[in-house]
Amino acid sequence: MATVKIIKTKPGSVVADYQKLLASYQKSLPKNQPIIIKLNLSWTKFYPACSSPPWQLEGTIKGLLNLGFRPSRIIPVENKTVVTNVYQGAKNHAWDKVCRKYNVRFRYLPEEEYVFYQPKARLLVLDRIFPRGILLPKIIFSKPLISLCTLKTHVFTSTTGAVKNYFGMLNTRRHWAHRFIHEAIIDLLQIQKELHPQIIGLMDGSVVGYGPGPRAMKWREANLILASEDEIALDSTAASIIGLNEKKIKFLNLGKKLKLGENDLSKVKIEGVGELPNFRLKGGETLASRGQKLIYHHFPLWLEKILLQTVLVPWSYLASRLYHDIYWYPQVGQKRIGEYQKTNWGKLFKSYQEQPLK
Repeated sequence: MATVKIIKTKPGSVVADYQKLLASYQKSLPKNQPIIIKLNLSWTKFYPACSSPPWQLEGTIKGLLNLGFRPSRIIPVENKTVVTNVYQGAKNHAWDKVCRKYNVRFRYLPEEEYVFYQPKARLLVLDRIFPRGILLPKIIFSKPLISLCTLKTHVFTSTTGAVKNYFGMLNTRRHWAHRFIHEAIIDLLQIQKELHPQIIGLMDGSVVGYGPGPRAMKWREANLILASEDEIALDSTAASIIGLNEKKIKFLNLGKKLKLGENDLSKVKIEGVGELPNFRLKGGETLASRGQKLIYHHFPLWLEKILLQTVLVPWSYLASRLYHDIYWYPQVGQKRIGEYQKTNWGKLFKSYQEQPLK
């Protein structure tokens, strides 16, 4: 039976709580090899619940050190996208400070060697989208994986957590797969299981992001952290907490059908809480997400390729950045961030920002 572990946390104990979660998996984490920590950068700018918070990374690193991992064997990684800058994002979220504090080297995937991988599993779409093979960073191969994700909604996949976090491992042409995003991330889950001897999803739910995620969201405090070795079960649990019906989310159903995980929560053991929270939050749309859906789901494939796979492609990146970074963030997001900064979670985040870079 799949198990999802949940801890009710608070700012003063969250780093220690992550260490407790990792300690419960010590038998499945061999200390004699390097381990990958995949962070999640959904926006270069900071926004609550959008990207991996610094305490999630610190708790994970300290937990691994407690289990006997040497700093040189702990490998945090993250990639850029066509609309994010991983170097600036690592600074904005204090990942660089956390890594230096523990003498751990952060690996920026744009600097790493990428190699073609030919999966053993029968794929749903990725082998047709990338017929030459699937480009993945060589550094991640044959190593245990910890996926640091957050509890939030997504305009394309309803919820986004551990399963979709691996989408960031692909090279920056991964937007070619957005039309078939549910199938693509399940293909990548199959690849995860081939490449990594152990997989643990760690999800931060200090605050929940809801609405038109992963960027233009509302947020509310939830004071939760979650973990599972079954990423389908973890994301299904997260969907239920937000208020979504996990059995109506396509990628979760595909994962269950292919025996990659469990999305029937009656068959998932929930540890740490008596009753699973349900915040009954709603999703939503933005002008940018409606435009993207128009291209991916209503335009013919040949027109999408012209718009997003030719010299015309920069227009779409520019449109997204103009909407999210230039309009939405200062006009809407900053006010919501201001409210977040008044909370104890916001004060904790500010304390990381104010720490000197050693």
